[in-house]
Amino acid sequence: MTAPLSSSRSRAALRISARVSGELLLVSAGLAVALWLLGRTWSVVWPLVVGLLLTTLTWPAARYLRRRGWPPALAASVVTVLFLLVAAGVVALIAVPVASQSGELSDGVVEGIQRLREWAAGPPLNIGDAQIDKAFDSAVARAQEGVGSMVGAVVTGVSTVVNGVVTAVLALFLMFFFLKDGPRFLPWLARQLPGRLAADVPVVCARSWDTLGSFVRSQAAVGLLDAVLIGLGLWILGVPLVLPLSVLTFVSAFVPIIGALFAGFVAVLIALVSNGLTDALIVLAIIVVVQQLEGNVFQPMIQSRGLGLHAAVVLLAVTLGGNLAGIVGSLLAVPVAALIAVVWNYVREQLADPSPGPGEDDPDLAGPVPS
Repeated sequence: MTAPLSSSRSRAALRISARVSGELLLVSAGLAVALWLLGRTWSVVWPLVVGLLLTTLTWPAARYLRRRGWPPALAASVVTVLFLLVAAGVVALIAVPVASQSGELSDGVVEGIQRLREWAAGPPLNIGDAQIDKAFDSAVARAQEGVGSMVGAVVTGVSTVVNGVVTAVLALFLMFFFLKDGPRFLPWLARQLPGRLAADVPVVCARSWDTLGSFVRSQAAVGLLDAVLIGLGLWILGVPLVLPLSVLTFVSAFVPIIGALFAGFVAVLIALVSNGLTDALIVLAIIVVVQQLEGNVFQPMIQSRGLGLHAAVVLLAVTLGGNLAGIVGSLLAVPVAALIAVVWNYVREQLADPSPGPGEDDPDLAGPVPS
């Protein structure tokens, strides 16, 4: 026979549920307000984020110069100028080949589409001409709409270009100041905060900086290796746009899992429409081998301190970030998830029970209980 419910325990359970629900609602409201403020101040936050990411990438060079006795301002200036030169060189490597080979690439795309159409019409698919015409007419219409929207964005997107330039300039200035005055920030922050915050916040900031720097530098090193190996394979096969594809591979490395898939898909597609099916399959094999080497050899060797995030968490974070904020969300999803993990681990450390001393967890070793 089932025992009757206890009224006192039921009321206690309801009170606890109500209290927890109210606390969760308050936390959700606080997060909503924080996200709203983040959206309202995004024009300032985005250059700050870019500046921090660039600083984590260039800080080792500035630190090396400072340790050699260079003044902080001079070290920061030299590193910033070198970074600008490298960035300008990368942009030139992308723009010049794309501009010179755009006509050839477009002709190859048209030819590749025609080949796909002929292959679909034959065995084993035997798709009828009417179905093929309908599908390709729809694809062409969508492509034309996409091209039209791109042209319209180029013609009417002056404000977007200006905003991008302003963001880049602000990020570079912030990077310079972070490189110059960064080590003095945490002591200054500790002096501004009251009570326990003066100890907790600098520790969390230091751990977050180490995690962010480890992520950016390790992803950059792994992306560089991927770009060199895949670019070398494309160059040997004679695939066009080798440099832009290599740079795309490097940039995509900062979006774990999805970025590698996207860069590989673009490389295989260009190899297919320019060199044929055989070379496309070879490119696919090269990309698969390089990705296996990255996951099993390069990343464990280079990324000595991992982010502590499971692959499923990384994939979900990238997907959620892309849905919420597009490309920017995909780029920032994994660093944000890693920083949240840092804060959560620190909070757990502070809330954990102290480890019991010798004999405290064993009543037989604790001695007699005084009466």
